[in-house]
Amino acid sequence: MKKSNVFVSLALCGAILVSGCASMNNATKGGLLGGGAGAALGAGVGALFGKGKGAVIGAAVGTAVGATTGVIIGKKMDKQKAELAKIQGAQVESVKDANNLEAIKVTFAEGILFSTGKSALSVSSKDALTKFAASLKDNPQTDVTIYGHTDNTGSRAINERLSQERANAVGLYLNNNGIDKTRLTTVGKAYDEPVADNSTAAGRAKNRRVEVYISANSTMIQQANDGTLK
Repeated sequence: MKKSNVFVSLALCGAILVSGCASMNNATKGGLLGGGAGAALGAGVGALFGKGKGAVIGAAVGTAVGATTGVIIGKKMDKQKAELAKIQGAQVESVKDANNLEAIKVTFAEGILFSTGKSALSVSSKDALTKFAASLKDNPQTDVTIYGHTDNTGSRAINERLSQERANAVGLYLNNNGIDKTRLTTVGKAYDEPVADNSTAAGRAKNRRVEVYISANSTMIQQANDGTLK
């Protein structure tokens, strides 16, 4: 289980910038994903952090990571990205983690995962997440950060709770499908990071979403450094 003081330390010392675009290949794309600090929260699966835009993705290893290591991990992430793109309703993008290494962002639309105002997973969303869990099991050297988002309908308290419950629901389902909870972190973002206009029904629908970030853990980084990553 991730501990909140780890993320606080990362937020105090980590690099904070914005994610790059998904169209570039992982071996060459630049950019960083920004971050922030927070406190423990959630139904035994994760921690809340990142009050500002973006998040620190993955745990910083504390040492410089060479260019060759980055290329090897980028190729590994490209392969998993292609697998995940086959899941219906999943939007897959490339981003950077706290070590400036390639990571994967997967966005699940609200209509695929939840009914409006609810956090219970639908039958179709469970099918998508079962396939998602299979990919995670095939790539055990990664950590997974799950963000729940809402539109701005209702109070902040309601949306903070709802966004966390949605993230937790995804995390618990992945855990029940064989993903070790030590790999999982859940985050409720409420309506603080909209991707569309909340004044329209279409915009609110886009803002009700779940985002999942997949990043290299220390084992993958070490294997890439050693040239043993497959």
